[in-house]
Amino acid sequence: MKGNRQLHDAFSKRHPAVNFVFFLGVIVASALIQHPAYVLAGFVTGAIYYLMLNGAKGLKFLLLLLPVFVFVAAINPLFNTDGQRILCHVFGRPYTYEALLYGLALSGVIVVMLLWFGCYNQVLTGDKFTSLFGNLIPAISLLLVMVFRMVPNFIRKARQLAGARKSIGKGAGENATAKEKVTDGLTLLGALTTWALEGSVVTGDSMRARGYGTAKRSSFMIYRMTLSDWLLMAAMVLLLGLTLVAAYFGQTAAAFTPVMEIAPVSWGLCSYTLFLMIPILYHWKEAAQWYISRSKI
Repeated sequence: MKGNRQLHDAFSKRHPAVNFVFFLGVIVASALIQHPAYVLAGFVTGAIYYLMLNGAKGLKFLLLLLPVFVFVAAINPLFNTDGQRILCHVFGRPYTYEALLYGLALSGVIVVMLLWFGCYNQVLTGDKFTSLFGNLIPAISLLLVMVFRMVPNFIRKARQLAGARKSIGKGAGENATAKEKVTDGLTLLGALTTWALEGSVVTGDSMRARGYGTAKRSSFMIYRMTLSDWLLMAAMVLLLGLTLVAAYFGQTAAAFTPVMEIAPVSWGLCSYTLFLMIPILYHWKEAAQWYISRSKI
């Protein structure tokens, strides 16, 4: 199913170098820029692209991000008491308006990062990453691919183990006590840890036996940079460069504590938004061309 979704996304079919440069720019910029307008642009474009990649199933992930956003925003003023306008006192500590706004910006950055990392996992698959960096850093690229696939495999295996334990009557039921649920969870965690360690050892031995990293490797899927890839790369570099120029002149500056100072919105936001919309616009362009060619048949 994952591969089928990517077949319908035009940006996913571009050269892995194009995908990697885009996501590298997005993730670095999202982590460094805390200006509310830029954070909002990152969230809107990231949500649109994530839904394009996952369809209606992506709504569940977006809804899960809401409690993360609220929790981080609400808890920040408990640790950061800087600010001039005190809203209330919690545990004897001032809960300030400026710290709350800073928490909102910080939680927005975290949500945007999670969104774009979700898009990254959908687009830059393990085979693309390996073909891109396999010859340069074979051991590290293999390690990173194993790490990226560990979480979904971990969740899938946990469901299988939980189902197997319930089928033989050893899983924690609905009426189980808290102690029984904790014991069952620890048992599952121990089994999952053993499974993960054994799998990593088997994978490492298998790759070593096949001579991985001993010579220049070839990829099953051969990617070549086309003219459209170079043009897309040039557009990304140009827009990202304009955003960096705007940041250099202070157009992305935002300070919340102890005094709130946010730079006014300017042309830098336009270049940044266009950069974030490259996968969306490229997909719409390819879809429009396909419908036009189909209508001529």
